[in-house]
Amino acid sequence: MASVYDFTVKNIRGKDVKLDAYKGKALLIVNTASECGFTPQYKGLEALYEKLHDKGLEILGFPCNQFGAQEPGSEKEIATFCEVNYGVTFPMFAKIDVNGDDTAPLYKYLKKQKPGLLGSEAIKWNFTKFLVDRKGNVLERYAPNAEPASLEPDIKKIL
Repeated sequence: MASVYDFTVKNIRGKDVKLDAYKGKALLIVNTASECGFTPQYKGLEALYEKLHDKGLEILGFPCNQFGAQEPGSEKEIATFCEVNYGVTFPMFAKIDVNGDDTAPLYKYLKKQKPGLLGSEAIKWNFTKFLVDRKGNVLERYAPNAEPASLEPDIKKIL
């Protein structure tokens, strides 16, 4: 695969979405969870989305239950949780694995393009974030504790 645009993923309602639909947009791709200490980051992610979406930012949320079983619900429960508790309007996708034998192909690609500290490809926890430029290049990987507002300067540079 040459870029993130080569992947097809399922949205939270089970429909296939070709990521080439986001060509020309800056992407922030995040693995999320509803019962994590970082879950309040949904609020910051939504604030970033509302502020920068019209300038070309898309935030793509991928629920994952691999860290402390902190995303146990169904896709329908996750969608409702995000909407009711955080007013999430950015696109959410079907629950995936980001590590191990069943790692989603998109995440295999992201991790290979931007390994973490000391070259480790493994995702360490929920709310790891990848910044992708308008051409589909993976530019940056942010730790789970990186608050969404702190990413704004990097995002603005590529908008």
